[in-house]
Amino acid sequence: MTSILDASTPEPDATFTYAAHPDGIVDLHFPAGGSGPLLFLIHGGFWKHLYDRLHTRPMARAFADRGFVVATAEYRRVGGGGGWPTTYADIEAAYAATLQAVGDDAGIVTGHSAGGHLALLLAAGNLPVLGAVPLAPVCDLDEAIRLDLGNGAAQAFLAGSTSDGADPMRLAYDQARVTIVHGRADDEVPIGLSRGFLQRHPQVRLVEIEADHYEPIDPDTPAFTVYADEVQAMRTPSR
Repeated sequence: MTSILDASTPEPDATFTYAAHPDGIVDLHFPAGGSGPLLFLIHGGFWKHLYDRLHTRPMARAFADRGFVVATAEYRRVGGGGGWPTTYADIEAAYAATLQAVGDDAGIVTGHSAGGHLALLLAAGNLPVLGAVPLAPVCDLDEAIRLDLGNGAAQAFLAGSTSDGADPMRLAYDQARVTIVHGRADDEVPIGLSRGFLQRHPQVRLVEIEADHYEPIDPDTPAFTVYADEVQAMRTPSR
């Protein structure tokens, strides 16, 4: 655990609901000019109800300061009515509602850890995505189960379902550009998952950084700067 999970959280500029359940909420953080490209930011926490979007608010503010309209969605998680496929259905609904709310045709999607897993599912899905930058994603559910990451988190997320549609390793990435950012010192989601993902999907970029699992979500660290630069680069069509 790290202090960024307990950091003071700047309040969003606006909030809207995309569903009737208590987690059907999206926070919006606007840049100084009030408008900009959409960044859809998905929080992690091994899909567990214990963790919510509040710890991503410093990140959201930092990205808004870089000119993005940042949307951070809540979603139902394991222990709070979530799990496969409900959790991903919430993310799809939140993203679609956000596109409508901000008037964008497509956005850049990013997420940390389990949020990176969900960002990869969006990038392979049917909704329009300009690009995806998963950060330390749980991108191989079979390997996550084998390694018992998060004390059985992937098993709890799947709850007996097959991993086929839920596992980014088994999906196709021929629509949106994908750049994975992953810390070499990550002992929560080892970088071997992303290296294996690259072998299966060679069209995906992998940027390895000197960081653990939590440093890149802290805007005060060099690791966050590298990650944020990769998100920013998705605004350039030729990248």
